[in-house]
Amino acid sequence: MKFTKKILLLFFVVFLFGVTESSYAQLNRKKIRKNNKKMSSFKGKKNNFSADKKYNSIGITLNALNYFGDLSPKSGALSTDISFTRPGFGIDFAHRFGPRYTLKASFLYGTIKGDDFESADPTDKDARFRYVRNLQFRNRIKELTVVGVFDLFKNEASYISRVQFTPYTYIGLTVFHHNPQAYVGEDSGLPEAGTWVDLEPLGTEGQYSTLDATDVNSGIKPYKQIQFAIPFGIGGRYRLNQVFDLSVEFGIRYTFTDYLDDVSQNYVDPSKLNSDLARYLADRSGEANAAVSGSPRNFELINAAAGDRNGDGIFDGYGNEGEYNLRGGKDDNDVYFVTTIRVAYIIGATFTRAKFR
Repeated sequence: MKFTKKILLLFFVVFLFGVTESSYAQLNRKKIRKNNKKMSSFKGKKNNFSADKKYNSIGITLNALNYFGDLSPKSGALSTDISFTRPGFGIDFAHRFGPRYTLKASFLYGTIKGDDFESADPTDKDARFRYVRNLQFRNRIKELTVVGVFDLFKNEASYISRVQFTPYTYIGLTVFHHNPQAYVGEDSGLPEAGTWVDLEPLGTEGQYSTLDATDVNSGIKPYKQIQFAIPFGIGGRYRLNQVFDLSVEFGIRYTFTDYLDDVSQNYVDPSKLNSDLARYLADRSGEANAAVSGSPRNFELINAAAGDRNGDGIFDGYGNEGEYNLRGGKDDNDVYFVTTIRVAYIIGATFTRAKFR
C-alpha cells in the first residue's frame, strides 16, 4: 500500500512538472512573439535636433544682377542681356534650427539696367520695335529678404560634423526700394543734359496728367518705389573648414510691379505731360543717336521697321496717344535675377584640438 502511494506521488510530481513546463513554454512563446512584433515595428530612437546642435552664421555676399522686362532684347520668356550684368553686395544672418532647415535674413544693394539700342536687333522682326523705341534705364535696388533654406542632405549632428557639401533650395519674401532713372542726352538742349534723372516723379506714361475717361491711359496711378517680391532659387553649400562655408546660388525675384524700367503702358499725348523733360524721356524714337552712348542710329533700318516719318517728326506708332501705340506691355510684371557667392562664418563656434603627449 505504501509502495502504491509512493508511485502515485511520483506520478503526480512528474505530471505537475510537465504541466508547469508546458505553461512556461507557452508563455515564453507569447513573449517571443510580442518581442518580435515590437522589433518589426521599431523605427529607431527619435533624433531631436537639440538646442546644442543649433547654430548661427553671418555671411557676406558678392552678387550679379540681371533684369527681364519691357526693355529686354526680346519678349520671349526670360530674355535678358548678359552684357548688362551689374554687381551687388550684401550681408546676411542665418539661424540653423533643424537637420535640413535654416532661416536667413539678408540685405542686398545692387543695380539693374536695360537699353533698347544696345540690346535690340533692328533686323529681327520681333526686336526692331524696341530698337526704334530707344528707351533705356538703370535702377538701384535695395532689398531686405527673409527666406527658408531647405538642404537636400540633412545634418543631425553639431556644426562641426556638418556635411561636406549639400545642394539646397530656398523661398521667402522680399521688400525692396527701387528708383528707375534715365540718362538725358548731351544734345537734348535741356538743363539736365548729361545727367541721370529720376523717372517716377516725371510720370512718363501720364501718371500725373489729367486724363479723361476716354483716354487709353486713364486711371494709371503713380507706381510705388517700395515693392514686394517673391524670392526663390537653388544653390550649393561647401564646407571649407570647421567654421567657414562657401555657397553659390542662383535666385529669381518675381516682383509685383511692371515699373522697374518705368515702362508698362501706352504712349500718352505729349501735351498732357507735366514738363519738357517728361516729354523728352517719354518718347525717344526720333533721336538720331542712342539714348546713352550717343552712337548714331541706323535710320534706314528704322524706316524699314517703323515706317516713314509723319509730318510732325514722330514715327508711326510712337509718341502719340492711341490704343495701339504701345510703349510697353502691361500684362507681365518685371523680374530680376540674383546670382550670389556667399562666404559664411559660424558665430560662437568653439572646438578643441586633441593633445598628444
